[in-house]
Amino acid sequence: MSLEVRIEELPERELPPVEYRWDADTDILVAMMRPSGVSEGLSGSLDIEGSDGAWLTMELVDGRLAAIEVAVWPDVKSVTTLPVPEVAGNARVRVPARASQPGLAAVEVDTAIRAVADAPERTIHFRIGPTRSSRALRVARDLLLEVDAHSRIAGLWFLNVPPFPAPQ
Repeated sequence: MSLEVRIEELPERELPPVEYRWDADTDILVAMMRPSGVSEGLSGSLDIEGSDGAWLTMELVDGRLAAIEVAVWPDVKSVTTLPVPEVAGNARVRVPARASQPGLAAVEVDTAIRAVADAPERTIHFRIGPTRSSRALRVARDLLLEVDAHSRIAGLWFLNVPPFPAPQ
């Protein structure tokens, strides 16, 4: 995986809230945000496909992260507790448009995706690509993005996820 992002410091008061929504029929989980500020960059989707068929889709508006959809889940390892990493700061993350691909509305990346959740599944960590050193940035009130030393996406932390809806 070699998706490089631009990172801008962001005051805590400007962090957007996250609204999590489950689709009980399809097991799809969506994390929606309302990015603020004026920006330029890729608008469309960034699809991250795991070798096991797992899919994460990041919706981008003017280069800013607006939503993340877990459409096909990787195998989720469950642990009793899942310690959240220390946050290195609050950030606005931007995915710039590439001059060589103007108007491109979708990018697909094939890489490993691994998921770990705490026992009640309120905290979920997605590791994207090979294991490597990274730092966690708070990009929304209940969402952390991990980036490596080259500012490439290395993982996502969904925090305070509501429970999956009970069958009716």
